[in-house]
Amino acid sequence: MTDWSGYIGLILQGALVTLQLTVMGSALALVMAFVAGLGRVSRFMTVRALATTYIEFFRGTSIFVQLFWVYFVLPFAGVTLSPLQAGVLALGLNVGAYGAEVVRGAVKAIGREQREACIALNLTRGQAMRHVILPQALPLMLPTFCNNAIELLKGTAVVSLISLTDMTFQAQVVRAQTGNTLIPFAVILVLYFLMALAISTTMRWLERRVTRGLDGVRT
Repeated sequence: MTDWSGYIGLILQGALVTLQLTVMGSALALVMAFVAGLGRVSRFMTVRALATTYIEFFRGTSIFVQLFWVYFVLPFAGVTLSPLQAGVLALGLNVGAYGAEVVRGAVKAIGREQREACIALNLTRGQAMRHVILPQALPLMLPTFCNNAIELLKGTAVVSLISLTDMTFQAQVVRAQTGNTLIPFAVILVLYFLMALAISTTMRWLERRVTRGLDGVRT
């Protein structure tokens, strides 16, 4: 009989890599979402054009191609990244493009009355965005941000194509060594579900926190 303890340990090692990719990729995606999303509502045409170009390019091309470009093509330009760095960069930029539209939509959804109140209070655009618009827009963003984070988690499986030993890669190794498909892929199925559940639970808790005291404020 196969001793599965060692093989399960191998998959768990891969799960740590998947977790790293998810956390770091989500952090990069969040930064890019706010930079590009706020860029889309900028009053400067050049900023809007740059933000729109980034969003449309990364939404309009395959994550597989983006990953291959980051890992295999960038070295020709003198930029060599490790598989982990390449995975984080490709996933973060890809998901960040989708998140940018979430930010733009949430900011636009804040009522005109709120903006007029900011003008009446003589707030600058930066002050209005920081103290009035974003605090109200953030709760609108969180449900979709949760979906984006889960999509990024599931998207980490693509890094197995550049031989990064995430849990999907390790499951394939275990399948090749044992000839058993059911157990390794059942294990990673459960692990993906538990990680996604943790993201959902965290985001629901965060949503309750940021909406505290905002009832009746948004118009």
